[in-house]
Amino acid sequence: MSDPLLRLSQPRPVLRRDRPTLPVGRQLVNAGLITQTTLIEALGKQHTYNAPLGEILVADGHVDRRDVLHALATQHDTDHVDLRLDPPSPLMARALPARLCQKFSVVPWRWIGTTLLVATTRPDRFDALRAAAPAPGFDIRPVLADQDQINTQISTLHGAELAHRAVTLVPQEISCRDWSPLKALGDGGLVLLAALFGAALIAFPLWVMTALIGWGVVTLVLTTVLKLLALVTQMTDRVPTAPEPLPKVVPHRLPRVSVMVPLFKEERIAEALVARLSRLTYPKALLEVVLVLEAKDAVTRATLARTKLPQWMRVVEVPDDGTITTKPRALNYALDFCDGDIIGVWDAEDAPEIDQIEKVVAHYAQAGPDVACLQGILDYYNSSYNWIARCFTIEYASWWRLVLPGVARMGLVLPLGGTTLFFRREILEELGGWDAHNVTEDADLGVRLARRGYRTELIPTATFEEANCRAWPWVKQRSRWLKGYLITYCVHMRNPRALLHDLGWKRFIGFQVMFLATFSQFVTLPLLWSFLLPTFGLPHPVTETLGAGVIWPLAGFFIFAEILNALIGILATSAKERRHLIPWVFTLPLYFPLGALASYKALYELVFDPYYWDKTQHGTAQP
Repeated sequence: MSDPLLRLSQPRPVLRRDRPTLPVGRQLVNAGLITQTTLIEALGKQHTYNAPLGEILVADGHVDRRDVLHALATQHDTDHVDLRLDPPSPLMARALPARLCQKFSVVPWRWIGTTLLVATTRPDRFDALRAAAPAPGFDIRPVLADQDQINTQISTLHGAELAHRAVTLVPQEISCRDWSPLKALGDGGLVLLAALFGAALIAFPLWVMTALIGWGVVTLVLTTVLKLLALVTQMTDRVPTAPEPLPKVVPHRLPRVSVMVPLFKEERIAEALVARLSRLTYPKALLEVVLVLEAKDAVTRATLARTKLPQWMRVVEVPDDGTITTKPRALNYALDFCDGDIIGVWDAEDAPEIDQIEKVVAHYAQAGPDVACLQGILDYYNSSYNWIARCFTIEYASWWRLVLPGVARMGLVLPLGGTTLFFRREILEELGGWDAHNVTEDADLGVRLARRGYRTELIPTATFEEANCRAWPWVKQRSRWLKGYLITYCVHMRNPRALLHDLGWKRFIGFQVMFLATFSQFVTLPLLWSFLLPTFGLPHPVTETLGAGVIWPLAGFFIFAEILNALIGILATSAKERRHLIPWVFTLPLYFPLGALASYKALYELVFDPYYWDKTQHGTAQP
C-alpha cells in the first residue's frame, strides 16, 4: 500500500480518535430539528425495529438524511463528505476487496499516510470491518457519506468484477450457461436428427402422426391426473393457511425487508409504481425497495429522473459488461446492495396488498428453518380489459388458487412465479441466487431449492399485476416461459440419477409432469384437437394405424380433460370479485391455441437463441 498515486496531499481531513460524543437523537433535539416527544417515540420504535434511530426518524419524515449524517459525523468525531463532488480515485479499488465493500456497505475514499479513510453510513460497524479486512499495515478510519453515493462508487470501482460475478454465481453443473441443443447434440447431430424425422415423416406419415398423437395423449393423461389430484387434495384437505396476525408487540425486533423491482425500458410505470408501493403499511424504516436498472437503459433512467422517490426507495444500476441483459443477472447484482434479512421480488407493474410484508414477516416467524421461500398469489387488475385479459385471469386463478396449492399440499416441487417471492437471505445466497442465463429463473430456483432440501410455502396474500392482453405480446411472453421450462428440464435432467436422489421418486415424477409434460401439451395441442375430426365424419390417422376402436376412448378422455379444465376455472372464479369471469371459462379452448404458437416459437429459440429474453411491455392498462 505504498503506491504514491493513492495518497492525498490536499485537502486533508483531520484524523480524530474514535470517540463517540453526543448521541444523534440528542443532537437533533438540541438543533431544534425534532422535539423531545418525537425522540421518545422513535426510541420506543427502536425497541422493536431492527433499524438505527436515524433511519427511523428519516423514514417517518421528521428529518432529512443529511441531518442524520451530520449528527453521526459529530457523534463519531469524523467528517461528512459528498462523494458526488469528491469521489474516490479509480485506483482506490485496490484498497478493499469488492465483497468486503458490499458486505459492510462501504467504499474506500482516501489515503492519509498509512491511514485509509472509508466512507460509510454505519460507523458503529467499523470494528467488524477492521476485523474482516485483509491483514494490513495500515489503520482504517470512517468518514460519513450518503448510502446511495456509496453504492454508486462501489459500482464505479468494482462494477466489472461484480457484474461478472452476477453471471456466474450458480455452479456450472446446474446452470444453463454452458448448455444448448447445439452444444449437446452438435451441429451434425441436430441435422441428422432433423433428417431422420423428415425421412420417417415421408416414409411413414401415418405412423409418425400416430406416435406424436400418442405422446400428446400420454402427457395429457399425466397433466390431467396431476390437476385432478391437486384439485381433490385442495378441496378435501383444506387447513387454515393464513398465519397468525402480526402481534402488536413482538419479543424480537422486526426484520429489515428488501424488495427488488427489476426495471427495463419502463417508460410509463415509475410514478404508478411509487404510488402503489407507498400504500404498504410495513414500517418504512424497515422497508427498502430497490429499483434495479440496467446502466444502458436510458429510457427508464429518464423516467426515474422525473420521478421523486421516497427515502425508502433507491436505484441500483447494473453495469453493461457486454454479456447478457436478463432479469436474473440484474437481481444477482443488486442482491449484495440490499440490506434486508428477507429478500423479496416484485415486478414493475405490481400492486401488492398493503399488508403483504406483515404477512411475510409473521409467516417466517412461525415457519421452520427449512422454509426458504414464501410465494404469494398473483392476480390481475385489468381482467375486464378484453377477452385475452379475461382468459389470462381465469388461467392464473386456476393455477394459483387451486392447482398450485394442491401441488404444494402433495409435497411436489413448486415452480416459483417471477414475482411476490420472499426469501431468507442466507439461504438465497447459499444457493448462488438466480441462474443469470435462464429465462425462467424463478422456476429453476424452485427446483434448486427443492434439490437442497428446502421448502416453498404459499401465503394468502395477493399481488395484482397487469394481464398481458394483446395477442402477439402474449405469445412472446408465453414462448419465453415455455422455453425456460424446457431449458430448466434439460439442465436438471443432465444427470437424472442425481436429480432422483435429490428429489425422491414422487417429486421426480412430479418434475417430469410439471416441466416436460406441460410443455408437450402446448406443442401437441393441434394434434389433440384432431380427435374432433371423426365427429364431422372425417378420417383420423389413428383409425388408419391402430383401428377405429381406439379413437373414441381417446376422444372421450380428451373431452373429460376439457371438462375438468372448465370445472377448475369455474371454481377458481367463484369468488364474488371474480364471478363475472365464469361465462368466459367456456371460451378457454379458443384461447389456448395461442400457447401452441408460443411453443413453436420457444422450440425455435431453444435451438438458435436459448438466452434471448423477450421483454414484456407493461403499462397498457393501469389499475
